[in-house]
This record gives sequence, C-alpha cells and structure tokens, in this order.
Amino acid sequence: LWRDVTHRPGQAPWVRLMGWYLLPPCKQRWHTCAAFLPQEGLLVCGDRRGSLLLFSCSSSSGSAAESTNIANGGTDPVVEDSSNELEPSCLLHKGALPLESPLSVLFGLHGKTGVTSVTIHRGYIYSTGRDGVYRQLRLQDQQLEVLQKHRPCKGLQWIEELRFTSDGDLLVLGFHADNFVVWSSRTGENLHCIPCGGGHRSWSYYSSPLAEVFAFIKSGDVMLYHREAEPCEQQVLLASLHGREITCVRHLGAMEVPGHATLNVFVTGSEDTTACVLVLSENSRAAMPLARLSDHISSVRALAFAMGPGDEGFGDEGLSALLFSAGGRAQIECYQLLCTGDTVSKSAVACQVIHVASHRLDKHWEQKKNRHKLVKMDPETRYMSLSVVPGTTTKQLPTPWKFLAAACSDGSVRIFGLLEAARKLVLVAESFHHQRCVLKVEAFLHTWAEGKRRHLLCSAATDGSIAFWDITGPIVDAVDALHQAEGEMQPLALDTPLVTIMAHSCGVNSLHIHKTPEGQYLVASGSDDGSIHVCLLEVALGRGEAAAGTCLQVLERVSRPCAHAAHVTGIRVLRPDLLLSASVDQRLTLWNRLPGELVPLSSTFFHVPDLAELDCWEV
Repeated sequence: LWRDVTHRPGQAPWVRLMGWYLLPPCKQRWHTCAAFLPQEGLLVCGDRRGSLLLFSCSSSSGSAAESTNIANGGTDPVVEDSSNELEPSCLLHKGALPLESPLSVLFGLHGKTGVTSVTIHRGYIYSTGRDGVYRQLRLQDQQLEVLQKHRPCKGLQWIEELRFTSDGDLLVLGFHADNFVVWSSRTGENLHCIPCGGGHRSWSYYSSPLAEVFAFIKSGDVMLYHREAEPCEQQVLLASLHGREITCVRHLGAMEVPGHATLNVFVTGSEDTTACVLVLSENSRAAMPLARLSDHISSVRALAFAMGPGDEGFGDEGLSALLFSAGGRAQIECYQLLCTGDTVSKSAVACQVIHVASHRLDKHWEQKKNRHKLVKMDPETRYMSLSVVPGTTTKQLPTPWKFLAAACSDGSVRIFGLLEAARKLVLVAESFHHQRCVLKVEAFLHTWAEGKRRHLLCSAATDGSIAFWDITGPIVDAVDALHQAEGEMQPLALDTPLVTIMAHSCGVNSLHIHKTPEGQYLVASGSDDGSIHVCLLEVALGRGEAAAGTCLQVLERVSRPCAHAAHVTGIRVLRPDLLLSASVDQRLTLWNRLPGELVPLSSTFFHVPDLAELDCWEV
C-alpha cells in the first residue's frame, strides 16, 4: 500500500491511500525497499526474494485524488487517535483504487537473500543486495534493463545502501562479518570499519564534512559511534590502475573534445579480476579510469573489440564498440561501450557500459546439486587470447550474429556466436587439433575481386606451431543451425587446418597478421625462446571439383633466433618492411624486413618490467 501522510502544525496527521500494488507470488512475499521516479510517474520496489519490480503510480494517484479523505467523503482532515483505528478505514477504501500489477519484473536479480535498497541517481536506478553486488539499471520503454553489476571489496557480501557524495565518490555501506563497513569506490578502500555484531540489526549512518555518526542497536542497547573529521595525512602520489599485474591492453580509439588535447581511450585487463576503461591525455600523459568492469570471477587474460557503426566506431554520439573480455574459469563477458565527450568531468570523457552477454563452459557444473560430493573431471579452462571474426554481416550472412575466436588452455580453438538482440553468447564450433595449450588466435578476412570471401583463422600453441584454418564453412553452418534452433546448438567440429608451420622451439607469446598492398599476408610471431618468425602467405581458391576449398601457400619464411634476451611478448607489423617487437628484457626494437632476413634498426629501453602485451595505433 502507498499512503500519503500530511501533517500541519496544530492538527492531527491526515492520511490518504494513494496506491495498491500486487507483489508477484513467491515464498516470502513482502517488499524490502522502494523509490519513486517522479518524472516518469513510476515506482521501483525490491522484494525479499531478490526481485526488482516496476509499477505505474500515475493512474493510482489520479484515482486517489478523487478520494482525498478516507472517512465520510468530507473535506475536513481525518483525525484518528491511533494507527489501529486508522487501519480499517484505509482497507475499506481499497476498492476505490485499481490493483496495480508490475509493468516489469526482474525476478531473483539479487538472489534469494533479498534486495536491500533502491536508489535513483542522475536518471539511473541503483539496487543493492545481500549477494555482494550492486547493480546499475535504466528504464527502456517502461522496462527495467540491467546495465552492469559491480562488486566492491572482497568479502563485503552484505551490501545495505549506496551514498553518492557531492565530490563524485560513491560510498558503499554494508556489513563484512561482524563489522559495519563504509567503502569508497573511488579510492577502492575501506573508510570505516566499526565492530557492531553484524548485519541483523537496526542502524543509521550520517556523515558531514565535520563528523560521522553511526548508530545501531546491540543486545537491546542503543549504541552510538561518533568520529570528528580529521585532516587527511595520506596523499596518493600515483594512483594504481589495478590491484595486481596487468595482463592485457587494447587501444579503443582517439577522441577530440573541444578545449582538450587528443584523448586516447584504452581498456586493460588484470589478475585482480577486473577490466578498466581509461583515458590518456596526450598533453598531461596521465591515465584516468572511466569505468571498471567487475563481472569476472577470475583473472582477465584477453580483450577483443568489434567497433560500432561508422568510421572506426565513431558514430554521431561518440566512440562505440563491443568489448569482449575473457580469462580464468572459462568465462567470457561482453559489453557495449559508448564513450562521449563530457566537458564538465575531470577526464573530459564519459563512458556508458552496458553488459550484453556472458558465457561459462562449466555452467552446467555450477547448477549441479551436491557437487561438493563429486569430483570435477575436467580441469579449469582458461582463455588465453580472443579475436573477433571480421566481416560476418554480409549478403552471404544476413544476420546480426557476431563471431569470436578463443584460444584455450585445454588445447582447443573455440568459435562463439553473439546475438546482441537476444543477449546470447553461444559456443558454435571447436577443435582440439593442437593437443596442448593454445596461446594466441588471430582472425582475418580474405576477399577476391569477384566478391568471394573467406574467413581465416591463425592459432599458435605452446609447442611453437602456428596453424591456419578456414572457418567460413562452420560459420555459415552455425548461422543456419542457430536460426533453426533459436539460438541453441551443439558445437560443430572445425576442419583440419589448411597449413601448420613449426615456427618456434617453444610457446608463441605474440602474434600479428598484416595485409600487404598486394593482397598477401605477413604473419609475425614472437616466442618464449626470444626468437621472431615472419612468414608471407598467399590465399588462393583450390582448382577442380576435388579441391574446391581454400588453398594457402607459404611464399617466404624469415626467422631471427635470439632477437631478444627473454620472452617476446609483443609484436606488430607496422608496414610490410617494418616490424616492432617488445620483450620481457625491456627492449622495444624496430626491425627492417629485407628478403630473407630481419635487420635491427633501433632498440629502445623501456621501464615497464615483466611486459605482458603491446598495442599500436596509427596517428
């Protein structure tokens, strides 16, 4: 029930019934929190089952205006001595109002432990729960849509409330074991930790620039914690981007914002299980985080982009892209990123993140009952590298499916299909040809003058071998199967590779493919043994009925042993005659590619230790 209570000085409170809302059936059927969206005339509720509900309150308030008084239909305020006497008269007038059903229900969004709070801030809806997660949502055609979820500090499972501060920080209030915790999302640290006995109690928290107060009930006693503001003696000289080592980096694009130098947008992944979208100004050389993605339960090892519509992802609204992130526990996450200029904010760029889809290979295992009594037969698979298959929306494939290739630690190369509209990520094909951990994948598209196209894939493993695949057939077959089965299918088997090259004596740590003006492909790779290998490939159509498929010819191979003194973890072909390599030996080397040899042009020492990855872009 929604009741409006009006109190004027010297008069008894005046109560009227405004609305009457039906909660969806479940075992524990009561609401735990609510918030109004006055502009839209809507009400958002959270219930004990962990669901979020959206109700319309415009029709209720219209009806309620007709019955402003509860008793006698008069115009005088209703005077009641107690709430018990007031209750029956309220119930009598329920019939005057329609019983509202929810417009939108996100059932069990926060799990079975319930929703603890709902907050409206800058047009977005934020919900918290006792599942250790707070979520950002928006309204889309009077439907609730989850944009992304955030996990604050480790162990803070019981989140009670969010507070947005005037200086742009977001404080997360909750309980960690038997302590009340105030956690800052900007600095990533606990501001307060107050022993109170845990979450099952009434409490209240208030903060101002002068002091902070926390009141709570413990064993029937009302306790008060008071702390006056103290000058901060700690200064952060250089803020960290991640809590543990960075494993991958990708350059998303450059942006021009009025009054600012060119701004470059990057995404990094880390062992701390998060991915970070950050902006780097060419003037200040300072990196500022825009958004942090915390959906992974293990380390983020690989990133890949599919740029949005327009030239290089630049639309009318800004820089847009689909971001894929993958890593430990066989987990892939997909997000829609939209970066726009924001002259008000300190970073000059605003980044909107929408979570699109996710995939776990062992999801069936997570849903098994009594799995603690069983032994899991397959080891945990880790994704080592990702590559988006280019050019899959053509006349041959009139579909919104996008395809993603993944290198896996269990020895397989896997192809996934993403249907963005249905928010589905499906495993469509796989092959265990390598029989050992696959470290790198790179997909590329070859087109002939007459319009024929071939989707090709290059994969590299820990034995130093590089395999080249034609994945056109499996992609076409997968699209047909997905259309017929409405987004569900058994994975297809990839054909055997067209060509396999033993390029190195051990693992291939870096791989890059560059198309030459002649329509050939330069494939450069770097290895654990410090060597660099470059091969020149030509793609041709097989002749005759028996060999109607794709034919790959290796025209030239160049190898440079001991190019670096340690693992070569980054390599890029900048031009057909120019290569760039980077290594754990902290050297960045430019190579001139001549017929039959690689000649070093220059070598620069850099101060990044234990280099994980290299990315380049053209200015």
